[in-house]
Parts: sequence; structure tokens; C-alpha cells
Amino acid sequence: MTAHETVNCARCGLSRDPEGDPARNLAWVAERDRGVLRWLCPDCARAHVRDIEGKLPTEYWS
Repeated sequence: MTAHETVNCARCGLSRDPEGDPARNLAWVAERDRGVLRWLCPDCARAHVRDIEGKLPTEYWS
């Protein structure tokens, strides 16, 4: 991800603000799911951290 690349959360659709808080921008999580790069905003990553660490398929995240 470059500093000005448009990034959207795969769960909630939130867009990362490239001009926003640098610490919050660093908290975005990248994951590869079936070869596709997906991003999660800090809030969705925090809400699903156990699912992510357990490598559960995203269809189980409800």
C-alpha cells in the first residue's frame, strides 16, 4: 500500500484516509484470502482478531 493508494475495508467498506492519523493508517490489516489481497480497518480487525488468528474463513465472521 502506498501513502495515497485508495484502500477500503473488506468488511464494512470504510475508506482509509491517506491524510488522516498516521497511527490509525498503520493499524489497517492486510490479508490474502484465496490469492486476493484484502484490507480490514482497525475496528473490523479488532472485532475479528480471533477469527483472523484462527484462520477461519471469512464466511464464519458474523
